[in-house]
Amino acid sequence: MSWNSYPRPQMKRDLFYIIKENWTLNGKPVRVPYVPQSELSGYEEEVGSTLTYETVFTVPETFTKERILLHFGAADQLAEVWLNDILIGSHEGGYLSFTFDITEGVKRDGENHLVVKVTDELDKDYPYGKQCVKRGGMWYTPTSGIWQNVWIENVPDSYIESVKITPDLEGIALEVCRSESLEIKEKTGADLDVSDESKEDSEDVEKKICAEITLHTGEVVTKTFEGKGPFYISLTEFKDADGNPYVPKLWSPEEPYLYTMRIAAGEDAVETYFALRTIEIKDINGVPRVCLNNKPIFMHGVLDQGYFSDGIFLPAEEEEYERDILRMKELGFNMLRKHIKIEPECFYYYCDRHGMLVMQDMVNNGDYSFIRDTALPTIGFKKKSDKTAGTSKREKIFVAHMEGTVRQLYNHPCIVAYTIFNEGWGQFNSDEMYDRVKELDGTRLIDSTSGWFAQKKNDFDSEHIYFRTKKLKIKKRPLFVSECGGYSLAVEGHLFNPKKAYGYGKTKDSHELTETIANMYRKMLISAIAKGACGCIYTQLSDVEDEINGLYTYDRKVCKVEKELMRKVAEELYAEIKS
Repeated sequence: MSWNSYPRPQMKRDLFYIIKENWTLNGKPVRVPYVPQSELSGYEEEVGSTLTYETVFTVPETFTKERILLHFGAADQLAEVWLNDILIGSHEGGYLSFTFDITEGVKRDGENHLVVKVTDELDKDYPYGKQCVKRGGMWYTPTSGIWQNVWIENVPDSYIESVKITPDLEGIALEVCRSESLEIKEKTGADLDVSDESKEDSEDVEKKICAEITLHTGEVVTKTFEGKGPFYISLTEFKDADGNPYVPKLWSPEEPYLYTMRIAAGEDAVETYFALRTIEIKDINGVPRVCLNNKPIFMHGVLDQGYFSDGIFLPAEEEEYERDILRMKELGFNMLRKHIKIEPECFYYYCDRHGMLVMQDMVNNGDYSFIRDTALPTIGFKKKSDKTAGTSKREKIFVAHMEGTVRQLYNHPCIVAYTIFNEGWGQFNSDEMYDRVKELDGTRLIDSTSGWFAQKKNDFDSEHIYFRTKKLKIKKRPLFVSECGGYSLAVEGHLFNPKKAYGYGKTKDSHELTETIANMYRKMLISAIAKGACGCIYTQLSDVEDEINGLYTYDRKVCKVEKELMRKVAEELYAEIKS
């Protein structure tokens, strides 16, 4: 069966159970985690704005530790969760994970009745991405309800709540946050029935954090700390059999080495991984360059919207994310721009594993205007003030989701940059948002205004270029063509909507499409790299509904371009950045 892997590769434990069976939606059968609008969900009823999910589950006999946590990967948009007729909590926003401690309300023996009430009116105060009630063109089928795994996990009384890993080229800064034990929460210091000496011993054990790292040689090294951290672990402090300092392996698209690590704190332990890499802008011979591990890199990327013909927001199985990544690597790309969507964490794990760089977009909320946000900027009107998004509520929701996105995805080495606002959509106070993200994560680059309506703060000069090629003007910042191309090709038998098609220039066959793409890179990009062009994002990985401008068809069954020529163009781009 699909979607059975541990849902959180960055913090793995042994005792978990994914709740997948016997779900109903408004009284009718539905397959979770697929959205009810999708074919894979098996849901045959009309989907309204109020969705009531129900199921029953039993706690596995292996769950012998003190606490049970209930996790949701995502539910769109507003969720209330009831367990055995008791409201245990709620969550706002359709793209981030959330967790409840259900220890007090769950039945260890017998059935538990779980009800998830989701409201989705496509409220534009909340992040909604490319969803639209009247789908068509660059707007897609709206999705609702639960769309990632629901699962329970067994942990001890005091457990590891989160792990934060910040790498450089020699080691990592490690921060471990733990829950407060129920015993400590329920008793005051005077109530604790222990002697001072035994209390101190217990506290010493609780404070200790042990990190076991497996080096690429197979040797396991250990560091022990006390407190929360952050603690710095330099891999160069370890010696080999001859007494020489260990030489760390770095992470790159060519050699994406991942170190495994086990973290133990008290009675709890999690398995995780990390990579050693840096991303920054450096002056190289008078030219601003994006540098990975101190070496200039050209970010040769493709727009990845994360839509699938059978599951809409999810593929049929986790491994389809991996196949998409490998398809793009086969064409010579080294980056995906994850466009206005947060994926399940397995997507980022596969990018980590295969060395695919990721530029992660925030999910837009607020109003979109075709005239204001697309048509006028496309013909040159690219300046406007961005002091407000319309309402303070809308702004607060965006900020909360933006900050939650950074925290949730922080540990993934594949993510090298964030996009905050795309084409002015929902844009407000972009300079302040730039500062907020930099404060949360100073290790990555930021495109605060992708396409246009640039203000003062951005790590790039970011441009969207459609319908033409143009001579690129390099200024003080690295020039990043954050969207371009989008040439369409219809493949009969693989069209979502044969009656309507959307793209940015038609081609008649695979050869013409590939030659058109190659000419765009050669005329617009290659000559500009020496002057400071740092990357380019081609639109897009696959067709999406009416959009037929993908490198693959929507069902991923047909590659629409000639692979050898695409790889040759990639080699030409990479050769320029190294020259």
